[in-house]
Amino acid sequence: MLTQPTVDKLMAMRLRGMADALREQQESADLQRLSFEERFGLLIDRQWNWRQNRALERRLRNGRLQGTACVEDIDYRTPRSLDRQLMRSLAQESAWVREHQHLFLIGPTGIGKTWLARALAQKACRDGYTALFQKAAELFRGLATARADGTHSRLLYQLSHVDLLIVDDWAMAPMTEAERRDFLEICDVRYQARSTLLTSQLPVANWHTQIGDPTIADSILDRLVHNAHRIELKGESMRRKRAQKVEKDNG
Repeated sequence: MLTQPTVDKLMAMRLRGMADALREQQESADLQRLSFEERFGLLIDRQWNWRQNRALERRLRNGRLQGTACVEDIDYRTPRSLDRQLMRSLAQESAWVREHQHLFLIGPTGIGKTWLARALAQKACRDGYTALFQKAAELFRGLATARADGTHSRLLYQLSHVDLLIVDDWAMAPMTEAERRDFLEICDVRYQARSTLLTSQLPVANWHTQIGDPTIADSILDRLVHNAHRIELKGESMRRKRAQKVEKDNG
């Protein structure tokens, strides 16, 4: 049977999933008893799943999420004012991303804001959306570098069109003129078309001061605040508690 030439052609056409499934069918007596339609359906299913998995891997890699945070592993036992119902609603098919809503995760350092942001972004990627995670300092540093090397417009376009933009440690320091104007341009393009997730140690009421220029601050917050979910976390640092537990276990 001319299986290998067929496999080679499938590989040449980048139909890796079908090629793998065809090899399995040739090696399984049970699968060979199926009808042509059933076997062909299995080939198509394998190719479909292979392409979906590759696309997910690409979204996760491009999203720069790091780690293994996922919504199924969220810790609701530790007291930190985390609304289980709201989190489950946000995770349900990532409807908030589909509806171009925003999300603010606010609370003290070590409370788990970054981990939750990555978990929700990972779920969005699993639901077919693109995401990009960046520290605020990294974001603005990258924009400054792009302005210097002539790629500023291209980077702004990329930041403006990703489905979910996550900016970690937002409003930690007063923004420069270039930073607030860049962020306003990003918010302008994303307004009612894309979702933004901000994590911050500062309450929303303090963001206006950190942005600086009152007119630009009004414009940025107007595009973010009125269509955003807010999760305000309170309690002890989970990072510190884990460190104390490890120290106790090792002591």
